[in-house]
Amino acid sequence: MADNDSTFPATDNATPGFGANIAVAPEVAAPNAPIGADADISKAKAGLADAKQQVKDGATKFQQQAVDKIQSLAGDGKAKAGSALDQVAQLLNDAAGQVDEKLGSQYGQYARSAADTVTSLSGAIKDKEVEELLDDARAFVTKSPAVAIGVAAAVGFALARVIQSGIDTRQSADTSA
Repeated sequence: MADNDSTFPATDNATPGFGANIAVAPEVAAPNAPIGADADISKAKAGLADAKQQVKDGATKFQQQAVDKIQSLAGDGKAKAGSALDQVAQLLNDAAGQVDEKLGSQYGQYARSAADTVTSLSGAIKDKEVEELLDDARAFVTKSPAVAIGVAAAVGFALARVIQSGIDTRQSADTSA
């Protein structure tokens, strides 16, 4: 090094401008960072960690609220399905008397048997928890996928007919008003 040379040799971890090679860990201070920047970086990291935790806590709370709401709706649906099946069973029992008169007691017995089956299904729905019902449905679909698809198609068709008749009734009521 010559007397008029004003540059100093530097290594990768050196901080220039101090006249000597002073090693600084790269994760502690940014290059050319002013003194006191370490505290600012630590505060920023702590703030980021707090923000991450708040987001995580908020997401967990939102998830729990969603699960609670879904369970509540599923319980309401289960109760409505049970009462609707009870009504269907009652209709079948009422119809069995008329079938006895018009077609004979043998056919009326079929209607009573169907009513008993619907009543037992209603009882099973009312007695089980929603998770148990879902497990039963999964097992049924796994055991008999073709039957499950047929039942789903029939239920979808019936539901579409009910909705369509409701729309038709509403439209006719709106036009007559």
